[in-house]
Amino acid sequence: MRKRIAYSSLTGIALALILSSSCQNTPNSHTDRPSKTDSVGSHHVNEDSLLTNIQQHTFQYFWEGAEPTSGLARERIHMDGVYPENDRNVITIGGSGFGLMSMIVAMERGFISQEQGIQKLDHIMDYLGKIERFKGAWAHWYDGELGTAKPFSEKDNGGDIVETAFLAQGLIAIREYLKDKGDSAQQVAQKADKLWQEIDWNHYTNGQNVIYWHWSPKFNFQQNHPVRGYDECLITYILASSSPSHPISPKVYHEGWARSGAIKSTAKKYNIPLVLKHNAKEGEVGPLFWEHYSYLGLSPKGLKDQYADYWEATSNHVKINLAYAQQNPKGYQGYGVGKGWGWTASYSIKGYDAHHPDNDPGVISPTAALSSMPYSPQESIQFAQYLNSQLGTKVWGKYGYYDAYSETANWYPQRYLAIDQGPIIVMIENYRTGKIWDLFMQAPEIQQGLKKLGFTSPYLK
Repeated sequence: MRKRIAYSSLTGIALALILSSSCQNTPNSHTDRPSKTDSVGSHHVNEDSLLTNIQQHTFQYFWEGAEPTSGLARERIHMDGVYPENDRNVITIGGSGFGLMSMIVAMERGFISQEQGIQKLDHIMDYLGKIERFKGAWAHWYDGELGTAKPFSEKDNGGDIVETAFLAQGLIAIREYLKDKGDSAQQVAQKADKLWQEIDWNHYTNGQNVIYWHWSPKFNFQQNHPVRGYDECLITYILASSSPSHPISPKVYHEGWARSGAIKSTAKKYNIPLVLKHNAKEGEVGPLFWEHYSYLGLSPKGLKDQYADYWEATSNHVKINLAYAQQNPKGYQGYGVGKGWGWTASYSIKGYDAHHPDNDPGVISPTAALSSMPYSPQESIQFAQYLNSQLGTKVWGKYGYYDAYSETANWYPQRYLAIDQGPIIVMIENYRTGKIWDLFMQAPEIQQGLKKLGFTSPYLK
């Protein structure tokens, strides 16, 4: 693995923009509004160039950094070369789903050619069809070279229906993107569709009105983790309802995920309504990835059902993070709107942890604010500017922003995680063009599945 690029005295992103500006030709976003010019270090770049550069570098995690046998996303890439035992070539199924959607962005923006993308995707679809599966679902982790499931824990050695949902979200987006782009593209689209249709969502209910996260031939449903809202798992129920081959009953959504209506909440934090009851301790909120993973393809814009306005729920969660950053009750260095903000699951000073305003050791993960860009564009872009002008290569490397940092602790690990890198690319694109939302929401079975559950959305025909 090569060392990260040294950008001399300039901040990494500023110099990269200068070097790429003469040769990069990418679609301009927000053509209906004037281009904004923002300061990055001592240089001025427009907003579109800034965001394209972040997307382009971060995409390399899933392209150059992919596990070579599978073409899928490594669970982690450590630029220091230090890994947990037997972990260097472990692939993550959920992170790979995010990577599939990032490939759409890469083809659209010219980071790779359509031919390159189709060739890589064809290989990935064949690999996904050959490796171990569990009633059509994939495991959380695999040994990329062997194609065998790697246990996530003792009894989690089989199918993981939530990670499978994150992958399936990507499969549907890929199918919709490639289905009208010529013969070779259509063949890949058909392979993606076949993989999606083979997932037996109904099996994972275990005959109950709730979806269970795990099943394996050895332990059956002994892991016993029912998936109930609210957290990152909404997409699991949307896809399970939408399946053309193995759908769940609407009762599974309403009684399981929505807890027969108990998912609704009147609680507030910083005087901001939560809207939905978070799977957290009383009075606390969850990490921000809850507003990213399910909404990479599923658009929360105008999305409503009998329990919530999902744009309000997702946006308010972000507003709570901003309010906490502004108050900065523990006096951490570099916090505030226009500075550092946003808390999610990421690396931490004492290991991986799920950060949120009630569990904050002074660690910020860039994915939290950047992947919230559709909800908080001004504040998310200000955060990127702050990183570039104030922290530079402390937080920026070969695959974009590193996973986490702490100014208070002077802690800047040069490490990446797939599940944090992927949402950055996709959610920035959803802010810029809405491309991934448009593709996923146009899928006929998604339209039907949402209607079946009682959702309304401006995307529904």
